[in-house]
Amino acid sequence: MRSDTRWYFDHNATTPIAPVTREAVSLAMEDAWANPSSLHQDGQRARRCFEEARAQVARFLGCSPKEIVFTSGGTEAANLAVLGGVRASTRRDRHVLTTAIEHPAVLEACAQLEREGVAVTYLQPSRQGVIGPEQFRRHLTKDTVLASVMHANNETGAVQEIAAMAAMAREAGVLFHSDGVQAAGKLAFSPVSAGVDFYSVSAHKLNAPKGCGALYARTGTVLAPLLHGGRQERGRRAGTESVTLAAALGAAVAMERPDVTPLRDRLEQGLLARIPGAHVNAGQAARLPNTTNVAFDGIAAESLVIALDLRGFSVSTGAACSSGSTEPSHVLLAMGLSPEQARSSVRFSLGLGNTAEQVDLLLEAAAEAVARLRALSPAHSEVVR
Repeated sequence: MRSDTRWYFDHNATTPIAPVTREAVSLAMEDAWANPSSLHQDGQRARRCFEEARAQVARFLGCSPKEIVFTSGGTEAANLAVLGGVRASTRRDRHVLTTAIEHPAVLEACAQLEREGVAVTYLQPSRQGVIGPEQFRRHLTKDTVLASVMHANNETGAVQEIAAMAAMAREAGVLFHSDGVQAAGKLAFSPVSAGVDFYSVSAHKLNAPKGCGALYARTGTVLAPLLHGGRQERGRRAGTESVTLAAALGAAVAMERPDVTPLRDRLEQGLLARIPGAHVNAGQAARLPNTTNVAFDGIAAESLVIALDLRGFSVSTGAACSSGSTEPSHVLLAMGLSPEQARSSVRFSLGLGNTAEQVDLLLEAAAEAVARLRALSPAHSEVVR
């Protein structure tokens, strides 16, 4: 039965627009619509709005405003760090160290570097989706110019020991980038305190509109720009700045956010208690407070996603950028899950607006949907007896 009421549990894919960011967009469109590079009063009013947004992001990350580069989103921010950091190197032999569980924004940037003759090593995670710092250290070489390790995984929520690895990279003279798109706003963290050189964030994961992101670039680092044109963003990113979207990101990072860990735990424990043959992927790792990734023996995750959607619940099989793919999650495969196990896994991610009542409704719907799907496939029902 299709439901006209919707409950959203896919915040890692994108987040609903918060009232404060909607208001910031409206005000910027009304008062700061001019080109912020113009010298006249209209332009300078836009410049003040833009720089206030930069200051808000800098306060959020605990850095200097000069270290913030506005981008079109997390993908561009990660590409600017990885491609820009490596291309700026004058060394003949260049090596990049990353992981097999990165977001495609990093993996595809690394693939491009390989096409340019750069050597890349992809570290394999443990069964819990974690890269060990000593494992990271062992793969640093004399030719390594940059390492990129995501702060928290978008599919499992597993959190990496970023500060420890950044310290190892600094000792070896290696630039260190971390994809913070999922972690920002969910974990207390400063790239300055952690010793990170580059840290990328995205507005639409923070209850602001799509189309804006930011890269923290530590003072003294050099980046080869991806876009060529004007001298905006201190020569690191050409193009007329989007004051409106930057203002929204600035408002978003200043928001207070509730701790949804109790809701995540209520959901996770409820699924395990109500549904035989349910297993939490990366359940023993330190994880984001809003994310649980659960494998359900004997069913196809896509079928469960559709069944829950018809009941009014938005959940996902993993990264939104990979939706429609017939291939199992590269993250879960790298963790050692079989293709069948990976294809049975569903991600639930919570955020603003979710309540205990919604979680309880989701638990009831999920238990009913899994039982029905297994009943439609008797052979699979043997798995959980």
